[in-house]
Amino acid sequence: MTSDRNTPLFDRARAVIPGGVNSPVRAFKAVGGTPRFIQRAQGAYMWDADDRRYIDYIGSWGPMILGHGHPAVVEAVQKAVLEGFSFGAPTEREIELAEAILALVPSMEMVRLVSSGTEAAMSALRLARGATGRKHIIKFEGCYHGHADALLVKAGSGLATFGNPTSAGVPPEVVQHTLVLEYNNLEQLEEAFALHGADIACLMIEAIAGNMNFVRASAAFARRCRELCTQHGALLVFDEVMTGFRVGLHGAQGVLGITPDLTVLGKVIGGGMPLAAFGGPRKIMEQLAPLGPVYQAGTLSGNPVATACGLATLKEISKPGFYEALSLKTRALTEGLKAAAVAEGVPFSVDSEGGMFGFFLFDDLPQNYATVMSTDNARFNALFHGLLDRGVYIAPALYEAGFVSAAHSEEDIAATIAAAREIFKTLPTL
Repeated sequence: MTSDRNTPLFDRARAVIPGGVNSPVRAFKAVGGTPRFIQRAQGAYMWDADDRRYIDYIGSWGPMILGHGHPAVVEAVQKAVLEGFSFGAPTEREIELAEAILALVPSMEMVRLVSSGTEAAMSALRLARGATGRKHIIKFEGCYHGHADALLVKAGSGLATFGNPTSAGVPPEVVQHTLVLEYNNLEQLEEAFALHGADIACLMIEAIAGNMNFVRASAAFARRCRELCTQHGALLVFDEVMTGFRVGLHGAQGVLGITPDLTVLGKVIGGGMPLAAFGGPRKIMEQLAPLGPVYQAGTLSGNPVATACGLATLKEISKPGFYEALSLKTRALTEGLKAAAVAEGVPFSVDSEGGMFGFFLFDDLPQNYATVMSTDNARFNALFHGLLDRGVYIAPALYEAGFVSAAHSEEDIAATIAAAREIFKTLPTL
């Protein structure tokens, strides 16, 4: 009889932590069942409380691009820990990480380090409003920019109307300046700027969205976002918390060839530690305190252990050929999954960039959130649990992208495809 420590751990957790988890998607609420409590990880694998091994395609939701426990990263962190956990004062390593980021992201001349993607996006939003003197912001349905009040918004009732809160505790007046548009909808984008252009502080977008699974902004749509922001004096903000250093060495802006005014980074730049950043041209960034009137602060910002982890990670991913090899692995996985699904007559579409991928149980790739929401939940849930039972861990929700690391082997990818093929044989009968 196999042991089951995950269930009693979940029971204990629910007694002391809301929902038993410290971030909602971990609860398996979307897919059902008991979440796995992870005890350790190494390379491309995680082990749960029952010491069962899983091939990991979550990678801590993106940061673990090198895999878990990369020797160079571990060494850097161990050395930093011995020097001190936190000082509340400047360190040379903060400068080194800032210099490393700026060297890889040409749109940024200055950067401010913070501790989470939510904090970085919230701060970039405040900076955009402070720099422009305007109130309105544009975001897109299906793009997630953290849980700041002004960004927890769903679309309004009509074309180019202001949104409504998506969370209790967010008063309507807090989101009264947030316009929520349909992703990849040029008509709505044009109308929003025609109606409100003079009052728009910024447009914030995931240029490759990772929180409605994996959906790209079309080249024409991304280009028009840039043109309209320039034309109306609004700032274009790329949220690259997920895509930064994940889809390529220069992020989604490098893939698209578009220069944003502000960039929000996270995940990979911390290598798995709590670290994020936002940055842009010197003229805008100097609006931040202590130089300018836009206030932002954080006790743990630029934490010396987190910066050591991030620096070591950036050094490894900057080596020649890293992204070419990572992209080949990701495509091997996605093409193999596609072929296995097609062979069994299962509708399946898939896309990837660098070490980030997503798939849908559709014949064609969705272009917006509404289409993503029409996904067959029952089939996805059967696929998720079938893979989990076979030792493959993908995101426990059909609205999340997946991640391949440099540590994944050909054998890992082949095993994943073989497991999926077994499950695809049963899906058409659901």
